[in-house]
Amino acid sequence: MHEQIVNIDRIEEAVSLFGSFDENITLIENEYNIVVLCRGSELKVTGEEENVAKGVRAVNGLLLLISRGETLSDLNVRYVLSLVNEDKEDKLSEMAADCVCITSRGRPVKPKTLGQKKYVEAMKNDTIVFGVGPAGTGKTYLAVAMAVTALRSKDVSRIILTRPAVEAGEKLGFLPGDLQQKVDPYLRPLYDALFEMLGAENFLKQQERGNIEVAPLAYMRGRTLDDSYIILDEAQNTTPEQMKMFLTRLGFNSRMVVTGDVTQIDLPDGKRSGLNDAVKVLKDVKDISVIQLTEKDVVRHKLVQDIVKAYEKNEEAKRKT
Repeated sequence: MHEQIVNIDRIEEAVSLFGSFDENITLIENEYNIVVLCRGSELKVTGEEENVAKGVRAVNGLLLLISRGETLSDLNVRYVLSLVNEDKEDKLSEMAADCVCITSRGRPVKPKTLGQKKYVEAMKNDTIVFGVGPAGTGKTYLAVAMAVTALRSKDVSRIILTRPAVEAGEKLGFLPGDLQQKVDPYLRPLYDALFEMLGAENFLKQQERGNIEVAPLAYMRGRTLDDSYIILDEAQNTTPEQMKMFLTRLGFNSRMVVTGDVTQIDLPDGKRSGLNDAVKVLKDVKDISVIQLTEKDVVRHKLVQDIVKAYEKNEEAKRKT
């Protein structure tokens, strides 16, 4: 049996590290088959030498997050473990405590994975950014956070959010109400993100002033969008013609973020996805970034990661046969 000691500066750090009912330490112990004991300001890690080394690296990675004000959860503990297993935990230092935006409830919005960090950096540096990845990777949420930050700092004068009105594999029939009420169900995820960032009352004020516009993609034709932060969500459901139309709306002092998941295309059979086409055509164009997020960047329930992984394995098996 091998033993290694980790020193902890403050008791608050130890409390955060262990979590409720020692849940964080239990994850580390189960992952590496080790035992972690706390003795005052010291952690004693015992087990097989290689496993102890990995456990200590995981503990140090989590302590780094704690020192930057992060609240540990099952999600980021498992993420640190995955980085340790890939010998990439040193990259945690790249995840500085960058705050993208403050929500209406005072909660800071930060990238939680290296993929999200890369995505946020691209949105800061490039005029057009494609965020491509599975559900739960924060593509839309982080894009809306960046847009709200740009509006608050007066870098742009308005936010425009749009998505194609395509049903997700089911026919909804004729919806009641006027035009806005008919398209609202398609745009609800965008409203949800804006409500969280701004609060419902502030959102409605900004919308009345014309500072925020949420509309289906068809409304974009024929417009030139200057001084705007423009987000196209669910872009996998655009046709190549719609995507070209949208991208050519870009005006002066504007930024565009295009998000989508190419594994969830709801277009009729035989129709090509405009997102797939755009990524291939524009990947080498200067001032355009294509950020590929993976299941490791999923920041929802752990089962979402497992579901995404299972579907990817199934698709890979289909391609091989």
